[in-house]
Amino acid sequence: MAKFLNRIEEIEERARDLEARIADPELARQPGQFQKVAKALGGLRPLLEKGEEYRSLIRQLEDSRLMTEDPDAEVAEMARGETVDLEARQEVLESDLAFLLMPRDPNDEKNAIFEIRAGTGGDEAALFAAALFRMYCRYAEGRGWKVEQLSASETPGGGFKEVIALIDGNDVWSRLKFERGVHRVQRVPTTEAQGRIHTSTVTVAVMPEAEEVDIDISPVDLRIDVMRASGPGGQSVNTTDSAVRITHLPTGVVVQCQNERSQHKNKAHAMKLLQSRLYEEERRRREEAAQVANAEKADIGWGSQIRSYVLHPYRMVKDLRTEHEVSNPQAVLDGKLQPFIEAYLIQFGPGAQTEDDKAF
Repeated sequence: MAKFLNRIEEIEERARDLEARIADPELARQPGQFQKVAKALGGLRPLLEKGEEYRSLIRQLEDSRLMTEDPDAEVAEMARGETVDLEARQEVLESDLAFLLMPRDPNDEKNAIFEIRAGTGGDEAALFAAALFRMYCRYAEGRGWKVEQLSASETPGGGFKEVIALIDGNDVWSRLKFERGVHRVQRVPTTEAQGRIHTSTVTVAVMPEAEEVDIDISPVDLRIDVMRASGPGGQSVNTTDSAVRITHLPTGVVVQCQNERSQHKNKAHAMKLLQSRLYEEERRRREEAAQVANAEKADIGWGSQIRSYVLHPYRMVKDLRTEHEVSNPQAVLDGKLQPFIEAYLIQFGPGAQTEDDKAF
């Protein structure tokens, strides 16, 4: 009990420090830093609320235990029953607090960049990529996050060969980082006249949004090309040299953005994407070096199959890492992802990370 109360006091002190910083007019003149501090404070809210609930319960429990010694036998008996209930509640709250107090990935408060790519399955895989993009958009909308599409390569049937988006909000990376991997769907496509079942795959890559302080890119290491946008687009998108392609010469990493009419905006998006890709490349390099010592990391590595969506001949979505499954795939594709995310966090912890992750 004491260790939880001490940790709650530490969190409350941290929150007071953050609130003092937010109240400082100087911070308001630094929008980026203000947002960072506000996010950090927002991330402490669940702990603060749970901590206050726990402190209140401990007071009730102490009073109840005293009442078990009341001379009035009836009052003492009622107090004993209440004490049993409160002790059961204490066990639950301590479990919740232990979960919330687990070590966090240093990137947990960052935004995330999603890259969804059609894998095996041709047009059907592209349609499933679009369905997954919609699923993540709906999930983000439910949590009050903002989704900004950075780039997309569409197919005539309404699918995506590739779509890249930035998701902005509180604790985005902490919730979505375990979504990276291969998602597999089994269903009868709407275009299938013979009613045959098709199996398709889509690869989801999730990267923490890199900041300038995370990774330094020298201008001399970049080749920037501008060109006319291709594919579906609105007026002026395909008629001006607004698309931007940036090549990072030392690594060969290439990014391209063409969604905006403004070349300046496309360049800004492309730089943001390049920073995050280079940051993720470094993370991957460290992961690969640590895989021998950390088998769990291999389960969430780039390209591993993590979830199966079966829509025919039966209906089920199953996470292959946690064994969590539901029988309503449409609800999941409509954004009801929280049970899967919670199942993973409960099993592996919100700070599931390797020692090399902690170096960031």
